[in-house]
Amino acid sequence: MSSPSTTGPAAPIPTIHGGTGTTPRKERPRSWPIVAAAGTTVLLWASAFVGIRFAGHDYSPGAMALGRMMAASVALTVFVAVTAQPPRRIALPGRGTLGLVALWGVAWFGGYNVALNAAERLVDAGTAALLVAVAPILVAVAAVLVLGERLTGRLGVGVAVAFVGVALIAASGFTGHADKLGVALAVLSALLYAFGVLLQKRLLARMDAPTMTWLGALAGTVALLPFTPTLLAELAAAEPPATLGVLFLGVFPTAIGFLTWGYVLSRWTAGRTTAATYLVPPVTVLLSWTLLGEVPAPLALLGGALCLTGVVFATRR
Repeated sequence: MSSPSTTGPAAPIPTIHGGTGTTPRKERPRSWPIVAAAGTTVLLWASAFVGIRFAGHDYSPGAMALGRMMAASVALTVFVAVTAQPPRRIALPGRGTLGLVALWGVAWFGGYNVALNAAERLVDAGTAALLVAVAPILVAVAAVLVLGERLTGRLGVGVAVAFVGVALIAASGFTGHADKLGVALAVLSALLYAFGVLLQKRLLARMDAPTMTWLGALAGTVALLPFTPTLLAELAAAEPPATLGVLFLGVFPTAIGFLTWGYVLSRWTAGRTTAATYLVPPVTVLLSWTLLGEVPAPLALLGGALCLTGVVFATRR
């Protein structure tokens, strides 16, 4: 549950008073739809961590990711077809941009989903969400290493605090024992998440969010097709609630959640959008406790608090 250059709304045009008339002030875009979209994204993405734990008893990581992305691709295809302007006409990007969108989709919808699904077989939903929450700090570090941004003392302290938090989580793990593989997989998910956000933010300057989400989902689905035999076998043996859980993951946290995320990311600054995702871990812990009866170990909660503290400190402007 995380970014380069901003594409925020244009600044309002000031009113110019003159002898013959007045240039009207350009209206600022309403903020409540963006806030509502951000809240929807937070709730749906938090529910995804719980949904993965729920369906993970019947579906393996690759099969669950494929089933989720097939459902998401169908939902997004319908959405794009219905909203295309003019009807039945979808504007596709150039070949170079299309390749980058495919890379983004494979990394986030493919790699991220498989890694997170595998992680949540070893750690509870709340712990996984707390670990993935370090993604914004990875984005900040990448901006220093790749984009040449200045390394600040605030970033250094934030990284150190977040690292201590991850270490504490690794020392606790799920049900009180250390599971370093689960922690490593969750951190890998955070790395793929950070890469996805960096690339998506750049690509949103070239194309609209719904089309990018749709194309990325298709690319991720194609990359996951090798898991088809496993999905078919597990689909035949799975309990209906687990299958409904996979469909829920595809339609709601993925299709709807990424549409609202793209909407927010294209209208808010990277820092402001990232700040909204800080709410995902606590909401996940609350949902996991309420629906699954899972609560991260006390040491993991302390580590998660340190992770969030480090992220907020490092990314605060």
